[in-house]
Amino acid sequence: MLHPLLGAVGASAGNGFAELVRDGSLLVAAPVAALAGLVSFLSPCVLPLVPGYLGYVTGLSGEELDSGRKSRVVPAVALFVLGFSAVFVLAGAVFGQVFLWLKGEGDWIVRLLGVLVMVLGLGFMGVIPWLQGEAKVRWQPPRGLIGAPLLGATFGLGWAPCIGPTLAAVLAMSSAGSTDPGRGAFLALAYCLGLGVPFIVIAFGVRRGLARIRALRRHRAAIMRAGGVLLVLLGLLMALGWWTDWMNALQNWFVSEYTAPI
Repeated sequence: MLHPLLGAVGASAGNGFAELVRDGSLLVAAPVAALAGLVSFLSPCVLPLVPGYLGYVTGLSGEELDSGRKSRVVPAVALFVLGFSAVFVLAGAVFGQVFLWLKGEGDWIVRLLGVLVMVLGLGFMGVIPWLQGEAKVRWQPPRGLIGAPLLGATFGLGWAPCIGPTLAAVLAMSSAGSTDPGRGAFLALAYCLGLGVPFIVIAFGVRRGLARIRALRRHRAAIMRAGGVLLVLLGLLMALGWWTDWMNALQNWFVSEYTAPI
């Protein structure tokens, strides 16, 4: 049962990525997805835990991290980012395929997803308390390089109130104007860049990066409010059908402008 689904997702996603270069709507959607990833990184669910993640995936103590052993920190962090990126991109591809199966002739699903994104945005801001719960994978991989990608995967498989809503919004956003699951996977990848690149940047300058994290913690409430407003606005555009219309218009303009025969 699972094998045909994954096969269909893989084949469709492969064809979909070949078409993505001709999708002008991604010029807007991809930066929004990357911004959502950055908001997730800056949120209280991730930012304060970065030193702990760095110590776990490298197997180094706090003092050893401060000494800046880049030769060990950078590969470990890269494997950690690769772990959760694999989970999120696969989720994007599967969501894209399932959405295409359900979409039919109408856009009611996109509008429904828009309402869901609005609710998640309110949850992101803390307005809906029951969305502030967490669901984590309790299994702990071994410390160090071997366990780094596995820790990243468990990080991606759980639910956190600062990551779940933003990722769900990106997946919902990928449904607007979508004709292939490759779009969902691509936007999930853009989200992973927004979430993962800051981890890599900190790995290259651990001491300075950890100091910046301590400074950013003072603005966590403002970050949550701004991120929640972004999600609510995106959900409202989707619920009203404006996001789909905008994406379709951009796609048609891009195709006519850059792929028309000479």
